[in-house]
Amino acid sequence: MKIYQMDYILHEPAEDHGWMYRAEAPALQGCVAWGDTPEETLESLLAVAQAIIQVCREEGQALPPELSPLRSPEGTLTVAV
Repeated sequence: MKIYQMDYILHEPAEDHGWMYRAEAPALQGCVAWGDTPEETLESLLAVAQAIIQVCREEGQALPPELSPLRSPEGTLTVAV
């Protein structure tokens, strides 16, 4: 298992997103999730990121250089695949 870490953005609820939180990991194209709470949203984002990374690895695609070795500042998402 490899452990990756990437930045994420957590957006506050807004009318155009059904008053749900939205999170995205810009390093992974299409890595977006929604939820009723920040915690739920980040859990969903983690699952989406894991799926995207797994598909990339299975298909032999290079991962974005923005994925970095494990570090721990706030505002990052740790993904184990």
